[in-house]
Amino acid sequence: MKKLIILTGPTAAGKTKLSIALAKAINGEIISADSMQVYRHMDIGSAKIRPEEMQGIKHYLVDILEPSEEFNIVLFQTYAKQAMEEIYAKGKTPILVGGTGFYIQSVLYDIDFEKSEEDTALRAELEAIAAKKGAPYLHDLLRECDEKAAEEIHANNIKRVIRAIEFFRQTGTKISEHNETQRQKQSPYDARYFVLTDERQRLYASIDRRVDSMMENGLVNEVKKLLDMGCKRDSTAMQGLGYKEILSYLAGEITLDEAVYIIKRDTRHFAKRQLTWFRRERDVIWIEKHKFAYDEEKMLNYMLGAINNEHGNREHI
Repeated sequence: MKKLIILTGPTAAGKTKLSIALAKAINGEIISADSMQVYRHMDIGSAKIRPEEMQGIKHYLVDILEPSEEFNIVLFQTYAKQAMEEIYAKGKTPILVGGTGFYIQSVLYDIDFEKSEEDTALRAELEAIAAKKGAPYLHDLLRECDEKAAEEIHANNIKRVIRAIEFFRQTGTKISEHNETQRQKQSPYDARYFVLTDERQRLYASIDRRVDSMMENGLVNEVKKLLDMGCKRDSTAMQGLGYKEILSYLAGEITLDEAVYIIKRDTRHFAKRQLTWFRRERDVIWIEKHKFAYDEEKMLNYMLGAINNEHGNREHI
């Protein structure tokens, strides 16, 4: 079985720096498991790794699409598997790094996404409902047919909500049940699944600092430039945390202070949902920063020990 390393965790946990040290230590290359960093011109709001931070480590799935292009779980899985083959061909180890748990799961368990026939009439109907009655109403429709999916998918993620309703109406099966079945599959990889996290209050403080830094670094101007480029407010790219709130500010719907408050609040909620997802996963190796006294060298050595252990260290340190 080929080795696959995963380094994930909630937003603002510090994955980027540790991932570079890990890649250097194991002769690895990094595949970004992030739904926003794929887009060019969206650097500040996505907290995209800067070229100088990469320290010569090759990164895949960063800056590969224009903001006008669609990106979804099926495309991610396709691109990620192509990147992995390229990395294996070099005799190196792929490291999946990012906080999008479903993306990671799609690769780790090689999830089969049944391609039900696209029903454009149904999709148009659901999109019209969302436009007319709002995202919460559409989310309630999902809750009626698939309560678990409604718990997992945020109401603002209209495309995923529509996809889940579509799946149920086309197959008679709940998408949450389909995903659960896929999750029970054994991974075809010799994988180590690390989750980096911190104490809640420290994590929330890091999130707040990150948002403040984004504002100082010009997030508002970044969003203005995207609009000037012709990016539409309803595009997949513009639904990202930080972007949609600044769009509301630029449209005069809320003040800038309100936008910043909402970004911080919703990012904290997002981090909480991420941790709930990772706790549900199997064979996770937790890296709780406070238990390592915030010493990155100790964290790295612990990870290397788990990687070199044939069966992996599955203990919750």
